[in-house]
Amino acid sequence: MNWNYMQPVTIHFGEGKLAQLPEEVRGLGKTRGILITSPSFERRGLVSKITEESGGLIVCNYAKISPNPQVAECEECIRLIRENACDFVVALGGGSVMDCAKAAAVMSTADLPADAYMDGAALPETGLPVIAVPTTAGTGSEITSVAVLSDHARGLKKPLACTAFYPKIALVDPELTYSVPPHTTACTGMDVFCHALEAYWSRHHQPICDALALHALKLVLKYLPAAVADGQNKEAREKMAEASVIAGLAFTVPKTTSSHACSYPLTNLLGIAHGEACALTIDHFLRVNAAKDDGRLAALAKELGFADCNAFADSVAKLKETIGIMKDLSQFHLTNEQFEQLVQGSKHPNLLNNPVEISEDMLRGMYTKLRG
Repeated sequence: MNWNYMQPVTIHFGEGKLAQLPEEVRGLGKTRGILITSPSFERRGLVSKITEESGGLIVCNYAKISPNPQVAECEECIRLIRENACDFVVALGGGSVMDCAKAAAVMSTADLPADAYMDGAALPETGLPVIAVPTTAGTGSEITSVAVLSDHARGLKKPLACTAFYPKIALVDPELTYSVPPHTTACTGMDVFCHALEAYWSRHHQPICDALALHALKLVLKYLPAAVADGQNKEAREKMAEASVIAGLAFTVPKTTSSHACSYPLTNLLGIAHGEACALTIDHFLRVNAAKDDGRLAALAKELGFADCNAFADSVAKLKETIGIMKDLSQFHLTNEQFEQLVQGSKHPNLLNNPVEISEDMLRGMYTKLRG
């Protein structure tokens, strides 16, 4: 077995770590930064607070990132970076904010428009340093080399990947997740779960990532219901923040697989939140992969306390019910055209990472069951 592992992001984890931001910027030797975030943090006053406490290091901000960051928003960030001669980027928010910030930090160093990279243009090899401050226990974007952007005009949602997308520093402060509402906590928590499980069964799995995935899965199964039930449960919030980081470390090398492939059309077409879209199919693919298992998934199920993979899949289905996320697509009353769009849209390259080949007929069978 041949494998490699690299993780270039410096991670600082713990309550109150946001206060370290000015110190970390000075450590990088930078002086002019942009803060990229979402509207809620501007409304809550956190943008002005961070800007003021930076002591002049934050010179501008962009607080308009939407839940599925658009190419146009990335272009606006690039414009501000150039106009203000910024030499570093702070990303404060969930995966959408961090993805857009990472993309802008890299794309701002070249002349091509952001949509050119959606069409396959080679990404720059370097970018401005990013300090990522996650506010959800979800995507793991603070330590990955992936950024997902959307072009709504063309109906595109595409993951982009390059080494330059790795943030320089991740400040992971569980306190920032306390205000996340229950449904968002559930969706982002299941994204963590899918990152870990898909990393474990990916065709490109390797020992370090396997160990990380197992650790993250144990944390999610134990603490996600508690974090959803009580957002002020400090232990549950801290452990889910830990799980998010660890799952990010787990999947950044082997990459995600089938559930993430299917999540893109589910989000594009139906507007389902990313983590909820991933979770919709994860127990289905667990059963599919277990049917042709070489023993790895059976061993994983037992390590997690289940008799076998079917019991594991049953528990995942029950978990989704407990935390209140959708179990099928019956509420959408899918037309035949929408059904076909889901099938064809799920033929994403990530499917190739799945340990079992997923055919079009298999996708049709799955969506027929989910259609309700």
